[in-house]
Amino acid sequence: MADNHGDITIHARGLSRRFGEVLAVDQLDLSVRRGEVYGFLGPNGSGKSTTIRMLCGLLLPSDGEMRVLGLRIPEQAEQLKHRIGYMTQKFSLYEDLTSRENLEFLSAIHSLPSRASRGRVDEWLRHYRLASIQHQLAGTLSGGQKQRLALAGATLHGPDLLFLDEPTSAVDPQSRRDFWDALFDLAAQGTTILVSTHYMDEAERCTRLAILDHGRIVADGAPRALIQALPGETLLAHCSDLRKARQLLERRPGVIAAAQIGASLRILLATGATTSEQLRQTLNTAGIDAQLQPVAPNLEDVFVAAVNAARNGRSQ
Repeated sequence: MADNHGDITIHARGLSRRFGEVLAVDQLDLSVRRGEVYGFLGPNGSGKSTTIRMLCGLLLPSDGEMRVLGLRIPEQAEQLKHRIGYMTQKFSLYEDLTSRENLEFLSAIHSLPSRASRGRVDEWLRHYRLASIQHQLAGTLSGGQKQRLALAGATLHGPDLLFLDEPTSAVDPQSRRDFWDALFDLAAQGTTILVSTHYMDEAERCTRLAILDHGRIVADGAPRALIQALPGETLLAHCSDLRKARQLLERRPGVIAAAQIGASLRILLATGATTSEQLRQTLNTAGIDAQLQPVAPNLEDVFVAAVNAARNGRSQ
């Protein structure tokens, strides 16, 4: 597969993976540029982890072709492993080693020169705020500390490309913010990052984003551009009976979704399907006093609309 763009880090075409009768990844096309923070957003089972494992050379594709950092995968996977970092959702370092010992072990695995290795480990312990706990067993660290240690380990050898598979699922909000600050520091230094998440606020921070559902990319672009391009209308409804109103609206044609947000309903409408006044009349007829107002769409609205359109397309 020819790669005519020197700044393309990941280039995949028709990538598929079957597990028996299950099609986990379905004809996926992907292009990621150098220095991007590219996000995979999708529910469990959407193909995020399977795609990442194929791109890393850890899992053979059933079909398709791909180049990662200019290397043919899986044929050149052995060469690739020295140029990438990979951080999984579950903490995968040795819990019976200290933070320092884990980094020293990884330094040896990546064959860093012994003279430079100690300085690199010292630098990374300071950079990721691990120096004060460097002699503490990894298994006794908090979730946020384990996360910082895992990221330090994944980047110790200076990878050109970093894969992160739902890395913040087990940490508190402050640790998540700190983690993303560290990711943007890496991207500013030229590291390309592909990160999977199911958090909308994290997805919004990516420079570009793919929404996955049932192994397919159903939307792709910069988060702000995806939001601005969302068709239809988003409304906020204040109702006297939220539960009854939601059940009534969900059955109405043209209503893509109605979800309770605090003491109101957030309603997503298809383009030209109905008006807010018609919805208000429908609710009033059912004895529900309602006030509806337009609100700016967000990334969750984009996600719901894209997944809904894809599933409706498959069912036809």
